[in-house]
Amino acid sequence: MTGMEHHGVTRLQDALNRRAFLKASAHGFGAVALASLLGAEQASARPFFAQPQHRGRAKRVIYLFQSGGPSQMDLFDPKPQLEKERGKELPPSVRGRQRITGMTSKQNSLPILPSPYKFARHGQCGMELSELLPHWSAIADDLCLIRSMHTEAINHDPAITFFQTGSQLAGRPSIGSWVSYGLGTVNSNLPAYLVLTSRPSVGSDQPLYSRLWGSGFLPTEHSGVKLRNTGDLVYFLDNPAGIDRAMRRDILDDVAKLNRQQHAVVGDPEITSRIAQYEMAFRMQASVPELGDISGEPESVLKLYGPNVTKPGSYARNCLIARRMAERDVRFIQLFHMGWDQHAKLTEALPVVCRDTEQPTAGLIHDLKQRGMLDDTLVVWGGEFGRTIYAQDPGDKAGRDHHPRCFTQVLAGAGVKAGHVHGATDDYCYNITTDPVHVHDLNATILHLMGMDHRKLTYKFQGRDYRLTDVHGELVRSILA
Repeated sequence: MTGMEHHGVTRLQDALNRRAFLKASAHGFGAVALASLLGAEQASARPFFAQPQHRGRAKRVIYLFQSGGPSQMDLFDPKPQLEKERGKELPPSVRGRQRITGMTSKQNSLPILPSPYKFARHGQCGMELSELLPHWSAIADDLCLIRSMHTEAINHDPAITFFQTGSQLAGRPSIGSWVSYGLGTVNSNLPAYLVLTSRPSVGSDQPLYSRLWGSGFLPTEHSGVKLRNTGDLVYFLDNPAGIDRAMRRDILDDVAKLNRQQHAVVGDPEITSRIAQYEMAFRMQASVPELGDISGEPESVLKLYGPNVTKPGSYARNCLIARRMAERDVRFIQLFHMGWDQHAKLTEALPVVCRDTEQPTAGLIHDLKQRGMLDDTLVVWGGEFGRTIYAQDPGDKAGRDHHPRCFTQVLAGAGVKAGHVHGATDDYCYNITTDPVHVHDLNATILHLMGMDHRKLTYKFQGRDYRLTDVHGELVRSILA
């Protein structure tokens, strides 16, 4: 080697060392991850909390995200007295300084549109629910309604991003990734965070993006793994022709050796994440086909989830697969269902999305309960914001616009009060009057129920400690059992 060549290699090594130092400073997690990979049965990195900080009531979360913004006054928050106000202008004293979207800002008026749906009391708790939720009447005593949710974002993308990551700007880790990072995985054959999506049976809705379940600046092994809606749940479950499982194992072992050698030189923590992901993919080849096979489910169970349960990609089937994931101790299970954005044709579109989702949701909760799993499974149901009491495009085809000022979130299961209603809104379902709950408060409470203090679940990135709730968030103690 010439002196010039030697000098070039030295400069390259110095550059690599500087890069490794900078990355290791930002991601000190890497060395711990590699040690775990080499010395433990599981291929995932050591969790942030080797043990939960306190005894969490929930071992797992099933988060049923209703993308688009369900209409609270048509489903959960009845205001029958508004019928006499039909068509009248929303009083300026009610609206105050609350901003409205560009879709209705040019309307000449904001006429009140009372709900066309009837409400009735259900269960021993007497919870009021809409006629659009007939199957929920049987689970009313298991539900906890938060009628006083509020958020800052008024448009879909920042609002969903805010719910998922605690920030309206893209790039932060999702809540499922924080749970994976905080607690690790229980089932070494499946990721800690799995995602399913579904569309309404009629129409379509706002798109979803993979960053909503991404790990942001956390190691990529904590990203949510989205399963497919058709065919195999994940790609490449079968080995290529001429490659058997033993040969695949040998190939992975050789690749892992090369990656470890590279890690020793570069020190990039993403290399350890890559090794962990390869190992998880290998084990998923055996575990995923069994997970998605519902042929052994008894007819009595299939009936709980409704007629669409055998339809691949349906919300009903995803709910059943979510229960199967919960049985296999997946930490964080998230279902995204689109179709709740009723800007027009409210009376046509809203019943459709309710038919798609309300029986499967009730069936999931009933199924978990009859298996004794609701006691340690937290179920969360809700969207990114609510809907306005005033009509958008007034007339026969009227709908409702986005409303972040007040809306309803539903919880059930581990650690929350059953048959309980928290908070209240004003006579116009426009402002919160009692016990407001912010998005950060909800996320703090979810982490608490999993055994984590949201103030201590942090990750250093670009010189500062980040957390899901940023510098905000208070436990909603009055909903805790």
